[in-house]
Amino acid sequence: MSAISRPLWRELSTVGLLSALANLLMLVPVLYMLQVYDRVLVSFSEGTLLAVSLLALLLLAAMAFSEALRSRVLVGTGVRLERVFGARVFAGSFGLALESRRGEAVQALADLQQVRQFITGPGVFAFFDAPWAPLYIAVCFLLHPWLGVLALVFAGAQVLLAWAGHRGAAGASRRAGDAALAARAGLTDPLRSAATVEALGMLAAMRRRWQQRQSLAVLRQARAQDLTQRIAGASKFLRQLQQSLALAAGAWLVISGELTPGAMIAATLLIGRALAPVDALVGQWRAILDARSALARLRTVLAAAEPATPRAGHAGTVRGAVQLRAVRATSADGGRVLLRDVSLDIAPGQTVVVVGPSGAGKSTLVRCLLGLWPRTEGELLIDGVPVQAWDRDVLGPQLGYLPQDVQLFEGTVADNIARMARPDASKVVAAARATGLHDAILRLPAGYDTPVGAAGGMLSGGQRQRLGLARALHGDPALVVLDEPNAWLDKDGERALAETLKELRRNGRTVVLVAQRLSSFQFADRVLVLRDGAVAAWGPPSAAFAHTA
Repeated sequence: MSAISRPLWRELSTVGLLSALANLLMLVPVLYMLQVYDRVLVSFSEGTLLAVSLLALLLLAAMAFSEALRSRVLVGTGVRLERVFGARVFAGSFGLALESRRGEAVQALADLQQVRQFITGPGVFAFFDAPWAPLYIAVCFLLHPWLGVLALVFAGAQVLLAWAGHRGAAGASRRAGDAALAARAGLTDPLRSAATVEALGMLAAMRRRWQQRQSLAVLRQARAQDLTQRIAGASKFLRQLQQSLALAAGAWLVISGELTPGAMIAATLLIGRALAPVDALVGQWRAILDARSALARLRTVLAAAEPATPRAGHAGTVRGAVQLRAVRATSADGGRVLLRDVSLDIAPGQTVVVVGPSGAGKSTLVRCLLGLWPRTEGELLIDGVPVQAWDRDVLGPQLGYLPQDVQLFEGTVADNIARMARPDASKVVAAARATGLHDAILRLPAGYDTPVGAAGGMLSGGQRQRLGLARALHGDPALVVLDEPNAWLDKDGERALAETLKELRRNGRTVVLVAQRLSSFQFADRVLVLRDGAVAAWGPPSAAFAHTA
């Protein structure tokens, strides 16, 4: 819990102090019984009964107040946990998504919510109450040594049961969580591509695949729950046995004249109170294991969000010079080399066309150039500065990027063109005009204010591509990277793209264009030909043309 508890030390310390007060006041009912049975009933003093009753009432009210207050503090701790870690977990999950670990990325925020719910739930109170169990056992020893021994034996039995349960249930709970995560991923993909699944008759096959994963998840969850329930049943048996034996032992000591009736009742309460935190831990074992698994996953996410050696990012105006020095890229699992020793220099204002067969590494190259590929070696420089050293909040607005698969975000058309920032009408319209999309947007029901969900159904694939291109051109970036921008375009879209590329060239913008069509050579100052991740040719279009034939 150290990573979670350090920023929340003040709140958790307050909960610890309130727990100490509440647990000390837990002795009030015991002392009250001792006074009533051994003093009031012997002396028949109504004044003594009234005095101890009022004092007990006051102390019990203080105990209730301290317990209510610590619950309120823990609720506030959960809210602050979200504030402290929410942004970092979001950034970490985004980093995992860049590494193509989307399932873990989606799970990260759910894990944070699970930890927050655990902190505000009943299970965490057992951790604060457990250290006080020795106090109650010590009081049992003061009442009579045999009662202390009995409390110690049952406490040991409960601890052993909890330890055995941990060994057995931890692995089962982890396997169940992994299976549930796989089943969730198997449902997310078909839902994201629902139209394709329906059109190609893939629903039955996808349902079978999901059912296989879901059945495995349900089976593992059932096994984990069965083991947890058996542990809880054994704990309940021990608790009931402890109550009966404590009462029997107390009665025997009373008969032997070694204990008073009041001490007998008090000892029964004390032993039950001593074992209550351990019993609560056993009862909350599944929640504890789930929270522990969530914490383990959050460590990975927080590590992705927080570099080991944090440094201030470079901030400056991008001119558009790009240098690659012996760049090597591998797949996410490190098993396949995608780029091999790629070196080139792109001067500011140049237009570079990247061509090559499918699988040659073109998309990997542009992602490396933008610092989006996690497993790279060599140097990737923008204006002489390593791309990883740039402050992304400064670099991002000065870059334009259009991926092959254009994803639009929840919001309006204007929001998407403005990169989800507050739209500047002049910049948004300028970007839309640059791609020839302005008139099409005006024909939408609410123009630029049309929600993208509705617009997505009204725009063609080519118009969605041009909307992504408008987003890339928003703010007149100095370096523009386009990954097959004409893949979905019709003739009108091709003409608009050609005009856009000419305008970028006239304005001195650096353009890296991945293309499949040789017609794109007309815009190129340099052509890069890739084959099997290596540079097959690099130079002016005339020199590179022979390598594309």
